[in-house]
Amino acid sequence: MGEKVVAGEFDLSDRQRYREKLRQCLSGLERLLAQQRFDRPKNLMGLEIELNLVGSDGQPKMLNAEVLERIASRDFQTELAMFNLEVNIAPHRLGGRVFDRLAEELRTSLAYADRKAGEVDAAIAMIGILPTLDRDDLVSSNLSDVDRYTLLNNQIVAARGEDFTLDIDGVERLTCTSKSIAPEAACTSVQLHLQVTPARFADVWNAAQAIAAAQIAVGANSPFLFGRELWRESRPPLFQQSTDTRPPELQAQGVRPRTWFGERWITSAYDLFEENIRYFPALLPICDEEDPLAVVAAGGAPKLSELVLHNGTIYRWNRPVYDIADGVPHLRVENRVLPAGPTVTDVVANAAFYYGVVRALAEDSRPVWTRMPFEAAAANFDAACRYGIDARLEWPRRGRLGGTAEVDAVSLVRDELLPLAEAGLDAWGVERADRDLYLGIIEERCRRRTNGASWQAATFHRALEAGLSREAALAATTRRYRELMNQGEPVHTWPVGLPEPVPAG
Repeated sequence: MGEKVVAGEFDLSDRQRYREKLRQCLSGLERLLAQQRFDRPKNLMGLEIELNLVGSDGQPKMLNAEVLERIASRDFQTELAMFNLEVNIAPHRLGGRVFDRLAEELRTSLAYADRKAGEVDAAIAMIGILPTLDRDDLVSSNLSDVDRYTLLNNQIVAARGEDFTLDIDGVERLTCTSKSIAPEAACTSVQLHLQVTPARFADVWNAAQAIAAAQIAVGANSPFLFGRELWRESRPPLFQQSTDTRPPELQAQGVRPRTWFGERWITSAYDLFEENIRYFPALLPICDEEDPLAVVAAGGAPKLSELVLHNGTIYRWNRPVYDIADGVPHLRVENRVLPAGPTVTDVVANAAFYYGVVRALAEDSRPVWTRMPFEAAAANFDAACRYGIDARLEWPRRGRLGGTAEVDAVSLVRDELLPLAEAGLDAWGVERADRDLYLGIIEERCRRRTNGASWQAATFHRALEAGLSREAALAATTRRYRELMNQGEPVHTWPVGLPEPVPAG
């Protein structure tokens, strides 16, 4: 949620007025769609990465304000907690050597940020969940000193009305409570943006939903939280539970969580914004002075501020985005599935896989979402989060038989999705060298059944076998991860284990 808001109190009339403004914004969006007032295709993609700050001991450092002051770049921003940062890369046109250019920009930006963090004895770690985080690190006093985070926390806590319960049963089980949304800050992700026309939006969003599980299977990088080994990608259950405004009674009634995979394939971007208003009460009922319908009637581009702000408080794994650039509205699909890391090369490989597969599936004459129930896509997402690269997923059968069948995630990616990704990148005009390099990394992960999560877990267990305590093993794994992250070779090439014996701790 990047909007600037000022902390304050809301009275009863604020929510009623905000609800009415949301309806006006939705009507404005509907008219813009009907009048075809959106930007033409530009094949633009964008990328954001959330980061952690750590010390030389691998422990989190609550220093983002100091680090940002030294970085002094608009490309870097605060995130929810004091050990978080976010880097934003300017939009790129898909085609040519775009992924090599993207990788070079990321390496330059992150190296600069790491040098500046070093001035306060901190360093950048690009990882889904920092293994060394403790419950005492994720408390409200460690939220970034920014009004929007304070206000968002206060409103979610008030809506919940009681402590948040974290209960994740994986390799081990974690159960605890939190008095704030601070545990959400453990989740650091990569956000991939794709600007699309209204006519293509539904196909792209549906395709992104269909392949979310495959993205997680090859890209999982978050196996630990609070010293416990949980799911291979523990961010989704943690994010849902740490922002859950529903007490148990509302959960039992089937009320939808604000962190949501969804429940149906769509036919228009309008469907998602309409669902947001129909299902989710406002958390931040802050009204703008704009009359969106008057702006549309005058031929202008309305900001739809209330709609945009409300959309930012509903955490879909593929989120619709309305924005204005150069005075013209546009729509984007924001893919929020992937964890950060392990390396720049891995992040760019994940991006190449996503943009390639989405393009191919969105243009398929027999769309996958017409051959697979939405419930199967949601179940696939959960399975991939639990088991990572070892997941088994449901996917439409090839040939005339129809229906779906269970398939090993590695086989699905290697045999069906990678050829689609190759075709999709060709359609974008990406050069063969870029295509083959980055899709080859995904292929090698499949061949070796290795991703960031499997490397972390294997290295942690090697450290335990070497005699380290659990805490020391997690810290050693984190330090080794950062060392290999900085070397930059993709994670499937990383040697498992610590570089040399260390004394037991």
